[in-house]
Amino acid sequence: METKMKLVILLGDGMADHPIEELGGKTPLEAAETPNMDRIAREGVGGLARNIPPGMPPGSDIANLSVMGYDPKKYYSGRAPLEAAAMGVPLGPEDVAFRCNLVTVDRDRRIMVDYSAGHISSEEGRELIEALAKAEPEARLHPGVSYRNLLVQGGDEGLHAVCTPPHDITGQQIDGYLPKGEGAAALREIMLESVPILKEHPVNLRRAKEGKRPANMIWLWGQGKAPSMPKFRDIWGIEGAVISAVDLLKGMGVYAGLEVINVPGATGVLDTDYEGKVAACLDALDRVDFVFLHVEAPDEMSHDGLLDGKIEAIRRFDERVVGPVLAGLERSDHEWRVAVLPDHPTPLSLRTHTDEPVPFAMIGSGIEPDGMEAFSEEEGGRGGCGTVDGWRLMGMLSEKPIPN
Repeated sequence: METKMKLVILLGDGMADHPIEELGGKTPLEAAETPNMDRIAREGVGGLARNIPPGMPPGSDIANLSVMGYDPKKYYSGRAPLEAAAMGVPLGPEDVAFRCNLVTVDRDRRIMVDYSAGHISSEEGRELIEALAKAEPEARLHPGVSYRNLLVQGGDEGLHAVCTPPHDITGQQIDGYLPKGEGAAALREIMLESVPILKEHPVNLRRAKEGKRPANMIWLWGQGKAPSMPKFRDIWGIEGAVISAVDLLKGMGVYAGLEVINVPGATGVLDTDYEGKVAACLDALDRVDFVFLHVEAPDEMSHDGLLDGKIEAIRRFDERVVGPVLAGLERSDHEWRVAVLPDHPTPLSLRTHTDEPVPFAMIGSGIEPDGMEAFSEEEGGRGGCGTVDGWRLMGMLSEKPIPN
């Protein structure tokens, strides 16, 4: 059935956390100034969303797929294929895509220093990936955004290998986390052969002179084949759009048949173009009835272990995204609903993701307050919606029947 209701999901990646002694037992979400998210919680309904189904790894891919309204147990096939779709890299039925991070490794101690090579620029990353592709012409390497790149291989070799995300092992020795299992030997060979090529590359020599971390190795993970999933419009009966700086979310949008909106100043880190994303969101709502707006910065600050940075990322998300989107909708002639939430916790103490449920809150037409006082992990546990599977949130937001 046609609807004039405008629906928006505002997602701050990795905002949820654990209580921190330095904050007097508060979480960063509780410590940050978040009047707009607090308003949504206070004037709306909420609870806890289980975005990571039991037994599945706590990745942003699985969590955001849930929030977009897809049951990961049915539709998840790997992270890299989603990023391939965003990059315009076609995958044949026998192709396997791998996420290919440019990382910084302490070669003497063999320790993962930085999963992002100092958030290397996309231009520098492209030079390095092109150099590797030239040295290994049989490797189908594709440059992406910053440290996030792609390797595609024909056949199933490496599909079932156990590969560890590099952001899970910051500060740890890499030897125990190199690919293991079926087809892993070929993956390890590709990774280790990148070291001498990257070591002497002019980009890394220049970065070293400038006191920046070199991208001195590639790290393969997140492999999978192209997923088969229904279009968003076929499930929910509405057209939608996705706004994000990262290829993972854009790729989900491609497979879901959503309009993928590129904001030129969107970076995926603290200096992203918040205002550009908000403007794109409000503009898109003149064409479609649903927008998924994703901000990566809180998660990146968490992986880097930066407490002040995470609090600031949450504050900026609230002030420069949540508030302006609410204000824009209130100026419109439409009925509307907005949901706000993280995808997963990224505790600063761990610097990686966990699978715990995260708080969510919804505000808008036909929604009555359920007694939450603020937007936080603890208050989410008091929300009237209780704990729900994340892929059911879209149905709750839209009041559509939940697909089986």
